[in-house]
Amino acid sequence: MPAIHRPEAGQFVVGLREEEAVLTYHLEPSGAMNILSTVVPGAARGDGVGGQLVRAALEWAQETGRPVIPTCWFVGSWVAQHPEFQALLSE
Repeated sequence: MPAIHRPEAGQFVVGLREEEAVLTYHLEPSGAMNILSTVVPGAARGDGVGGQLVRAALEWAQETGRPVIPTCWFVGSWVAQHPEFQALLSE
């Protein structure tokens, strides 16, 4: 299932059988996208759902010209393995 953007909630979500995997972000006054957390239910961990959420969020940031603040440790870890998104990260 693809990640769905819920801009009004500051979230990207992937619906799973009983729960949702959720990436939560906040838009800073500067316009930067601060990714705060990525939560994947235990049964779905290791299946690439977290990466799917991060990719969707980063692609949206790229399309809208927003730098990304990777407050969530998982985002920084994921980008280290996907250097094509490295330029989006803001310090």
